[in-house]
Amino acid sequence: MGQKDIAEKHLQEYNDVFADIVNVLLFDGIETVKPDNLENSLIKSQYKADDGKVHEQERDVLKFWKDGSVNLVLYGIENQTYMDKDMPLRIMGYDGQSYRSQLIKENGTNHYPVITLVLYFGMERWNGPRSLYESVNVPDYLKPYVSDYEINVFEIAYLEEEQVKKFTSDFKYVADYFVQMRTKSNYIPSKEIMTHVDAVLKIMTVLTKDKRFEEVQNSGKEVRTMCEVLDRVEEKGKAEGKAEGKAEGETLLANLMVKLFSLGRTADAELAANDEKARKRFYKEFNLED
Repeated sequence: MGQKDIAEKHLQEYNDVFADIVNVLLFDGIETVKPDNLENSLIKSQYKADDGKVHEQERDVLKFWKDGSVNLVLYGIENQTYMDKDMPLRIMGYDGQSYRSQLIKENGTNHYPVITLVLYFGMERWNGPRSLYESVNVPDYLKPYVSDYEINVFEIAYLEEEQVKKFTSDFKYVADYFVQMRTKSNYIPSKEIMTHVDAVLKIMTVLTKDKRFEEVQNSGKEVRTMCEVLDRVEEKGKAEGKAEGKAEGETLLANLMVKLFSLGRTADAELAANDEKARKRFYKEFNLED
C-alpha cells in the first residue's frame, strides 16, 4: 500500500470520524451511527477473474455497524481525488464481494446491507457515471433484464456550508477547507482544537499536494488548530521566499561584479558592494534585473 493511500485512510479509520461522515452525509447530522458501535472489517478480498486467476482487491476503509454481536450494516468509504468513469463498476465489485462473503461466513443467516460512500475531493464537479446504466451501454430492450446499480458520490467541495457545520469530528476541517477554496478561493482557518492533528495534516498533504502541512507536523512545533497550522505554513513560506530572494540578490550582485571588474571599473565595483543606490544604478546601466 502506498504512502498516499495510507494518508488518505488514516483520518477516516478513527471511529469518531467515520461515524461523523456517515451521520452527516447519510442522516443529515443525526447521530444514528455511534463510534462505539463500529468495528473494523478486513479491507482485502480475493476474487477469481475470467482468466481463471485469483486477484486481490482492497477497499479504503470498511467498518461494521453493530448492535451487540449482530451486524446491522457494512459501511465502506472510498476516496477519490479525480473523476473515475469506471467507479460504478468498481463499487459494484466491492459491494458484490462483501455480499458474497456473507454467503460463506454467515451460513445463510444474519445477512446485512452494504453501503459504500465515495468521497470526491476534486474542485470540478463529478461529471462521470453514477450508475451502471451510465457506465455500460445497455439497450432499452435489455434494461428489463439488467439491474441498474447506483453509487453514492459526495462532492466534498460542493457541500453546503450548513452541511459542513454539522460535522463534529476532525473531518469538518477537511471539508471546510475544500468548500472555502471553491467558493472563496481563500481559506480562513478555524481556531477550534483538533483531536487527530497528525491524521488531519497527513490527509491535507495528500489532498492539496502541499507538503508543508505535513512538514509542520514534522517540525517538532506543537499545533492544535488549523489556524496555528496555517500560521506555520505562512511562516515557512515567508522564510523560503526570503531565502530565495537573498540567493537571487547574491547572484545578481555577483553578475554585476563580473561586468564591472571585466571593464576595469574597480572603484565602481567597491561602490556597488557597499551602496544600494549605486548598485541599483549599475543594474540599470547593464540592464540587469533588480
